[in-house]
Amino acid sequence: MTVLARQRQAVILEEVRRTGAVRVSDLVVRLGVSDMTVRRDLDVLAARGLVEKVYGGATSVVGRSTDEPGFEAKSVRQLPEKEAIAAHAAGLVRPGTAIGLSAGTTTWTLARFLDDIPDLTVVTNSIRVADVLQQSGRTDRTVVLTGGVRTPSDALVGPVAVQALRSLHLDVVFLGVHGMAERSGFTTPNLNESETDRALVDAAGRVVVVADHTKWGTVGISTIAGLDEANVLVTDEGMAEPARAVLGEQVGELVLAHVPGRGEELA
Repeated sequence: MTVLARQRQAVILEEVRRTGAVRVSDLVVRLGVSDMTVRRDLDVLAARGLVEKVYGGATSVVGRSTDEPGFEAKSVRQLPEKEAIAAHAAGLVRPGTAIGLSAGTTTWTLARFLDDIPDLTVVTNSIRVADVLQQSGRTDRTVVLTGGVRTPSDALVGPVAVQALRSLHLDVVFLGVHGMAERSGFTTPNLNESETDRALVDAAGRVVVVADHTKWGTVGISTIAGLDEANVLVTDEGMAEPARAVLGEQVGELVLAHVPGRGEELA
């Protein structure tokens, strides 16, 4: 019996590591055991610090599903990757279009790459992004900042923000995310931010997700969109091969931005 329990737990742990999250109902079918048996296995794995239990299942412990670091904490992470991702994403913006930028440090970095693109209308729920866009001094740019309640990451969320976005039609939306995984898709640790980001996605003609490789396998409590809802995912070359395979099958287009100096010497 002990051996069987260990075998089940090994299968569960491998699935969590592969997809970022598991559901009790799915494990019941896969393992051919009762609901209570699966829950006991999850209790054991959680007690050992190998998974994080959530309602209806478990997630990877690479960041708790409700942890939300502040903007300053996130802004110093993976800076070269964010610069490379932002530079490529800026090349997808056409003059004279209406675009949306979600809150986040990657979209904030992207905003700094838009200075040379004329005649833009930019809608954002990020105070930081709006500040960057206003500082450019361009007279041919319109910046629309939604209202809402401020989060630790300086996003404006909630019913006011959602209502402001529901009547808009944007050519392309650039979406920053807290995490991404095969089963849970693109996620956030903030329930209100998820609803607001979903409204941005619904307003978009095209959705471009901007997220560095460390976001893979991290699962927030709430899903913003499935992987297949991204027309383009711009990430970096640090993304592991198994993740590239999954993403290549799911997203419309997978772009791996090159980070200068990584893996080679600059000429």
